[in-house]
Amino acid sequence: MRILLLSDIHGNLPALIAIDRFFADFTDPFDAICNCGDSTVYAPFPNETIQWLQDRKAYSILGNTDHKVITLLQGETFKKPHDEEKRIMYRSTVLALNAQSKEYLLSLENSQILNLEGSAIGLFHGSPDHPRELLFADTPDSRFQELSQLSSCQIVITGHSHSPYHKHIHGTHFINPGSAGRMFDGNPSASCATLTLSQQDIQVDLHRIPYPVEEVVTALQQQHLPEIYTEMFRQGRKLN
Repeated sequence: MRILLLSDIHGNLPALIAIDRFFADFTDPFDAICNCGDSTVYAPFPNETIQWLQDRKAYSILGNTDHKVITLLQGETFKKPHDEEKRIMYRSTVLALNAQSKEYLLSLENSQILNLEGSAIGLFHGSPDHPRELLFADTPDSRFQELSQLSSCQIVITGHSHSPYHKHIHGTHFINPGSAGRMFDGNPSASCATLTLSQQDIQVDLHRIPYPVEEVVTALQQQHLPEIYTEMFRQGRKLN
């Protein structure tokens, strides 16, 4: 069974299309897609991104940006972020969402446990302990060992940190596919992972896939969104 792992798409449809094209030449299609949240905000294609996930019947959960979007949809407000440029990006997403996209976001949960090919797979945005915990490739193994005690899942998939890794610790596979739509390591290429399950083995491969960044830049400019985001997408860095 082959599974595509995604997280932190952040409304970046051109990156998803590039991922589609990259894997189009593979003989075996994906049996499932798992998405660990932050599907919206920052790149200006929220409806198209959600439609992409729905068309492929992806298993999806909420991330922190999605939660803030829901807060605005419900007529409430949030204290953070204080930065007006970030708030503009949230408001623009909410204004752009169609009824189907709103319904989809409101239907998602904070986490999800799947049973695929006999393996228990947990989808979490931050970690099994907290949805906003930041786990990085260089997070001490002792922390992953602690987290392995908090979940009965054989495979734990997380996002949020935009930091791709695969660790096998204390009998648990921890996987972060990185950010499909908004990497911060100086390389703007989309990041994702593939998980192959069999009765004998669990195989994980991390991928970086170039995409047409200027399509995102042009859309940001056409919608008169803060200029700093055009530089962030071009540089593959977080600048605010």
